Amino acid sequence: MAIASGQSAAAQVTDCPLGRTTLSTLSPLGDVLAVPAARAVVEKVSPGLADKMMKPFGGQALPPGFERIVTPRSVMGMVGMGDAALIAKMDAGLGKVKLTKADVLARCASYDNERPQIPADLPRPAILVFGKITGFRDGPSVDAAEVALKQIAARHGWGIVFTDRGGVFNAADLARFDSVVWNNISGDALTIPQRAAFRKWIERGGGYTGIHGSGGDPQFFWDWYADTLVGARFIGHPMGPQFQEARVVVEDKAHPATHGLPTEWRMTEEWYSFDRSARGKNVRVLATLDESTYKPGEGFGRKLAMGDHPIAWTRCLGRGRSFYTAIGHRPESYTQAESVKLLDQGIAWSAGLSPEGCGPTRK
Repeated sequence: MAIASGQSAAAQVTDCPLGRTTLSTLSPLGDVLAVPAARAVVEKVSPGLADKMMKPFGGQALPPGFERIVTPRSVMGMVGMGDAALIAKMDAGLGKVKLTKADVLARCASYDNERPQIPADLPRPAILVFGKITGFRDGPSVDAAEVALKQIAARHGWGIVFTDRGGVFNAADLARFDSVVWNNISGDALTIPQRAAFRKWIERGGGYTGIHGSGGDPQFFWDWYADTLVGARFIGHPMGPQFQEARVVVEDKAHPATHGLPTEWRMTEEWYSFDRSARGKNVRVLATLDESTYKPGEGFGRKLAMGDHPIAWTRCLGRGRSFYTAIGHRPESYTQAESVKLLDQGIAWSAGLSPEGCGPTRK
């Protein structure tokens, strides 16, 4: 087992995906408010709106990091100022903002190019656990997942590296691993070259495992990640109450990730809903939610009931493998036998260690 932390004294990053893109009401809220000229546009359109957008819940502040995963347009809707004319006026003003070098650095401040130290004797198979969270961080779920992942790796004798440094996403470092596990990642984390390296590695036979929050941002700013790698976009979860018991139904008993699991089980979780069912070409739905056993309700003005409600699935992207499970908010989920077994076997499948996959398997 190996654990790597990030190096210090990072160089300033200027190649983040949105650093030089024109600002709009569809930019991250944090980007707009970090650029002085853009913040001035917001205040000119509606004095006091900048502060109001940071406190949209009846005067309560956005949780830390949320400004990276919501947009001015979405928050204006929350505070009752989402009419088309006002949004158009703000877009017109934001579109004229000339970004300075300082603005680009501010927008790229959460990214890094630091490469963690990876032990030369790292055992194979090996998994990389990525933990760079620039949006919302739910500490208990992240920490509980780390414990479970260490135990899974130890059971199998896998190498394991933990890092919160985006610089690990380069061809040489990724080649040391069989699957990359995104541990409840929220917020945009990779620079343009890092995105390209990760995508190429996946499409050439790498594996991805996404846990819960890794598919749960209100807005994503990397379409390939949300629509292709994960395959569905989060739209909300119940809030009345937030955590509910529901029946999980194993749909694909033949998949290696579900081997030995019961036909169904019940557990209490924060149940995600998505903009669409993940079903499609090269997708195998592993488990679904029985919506009659809990109350999906509504969120952000949308009904959360999906009808067909996959909660864990796999996708093939060429030779690459993607496994996503929306289970994993409550720390108890990382000790419940069924969800741990699904996670364990899903990682093995994504690493190419199962007898069937999306291309050549590894011994």
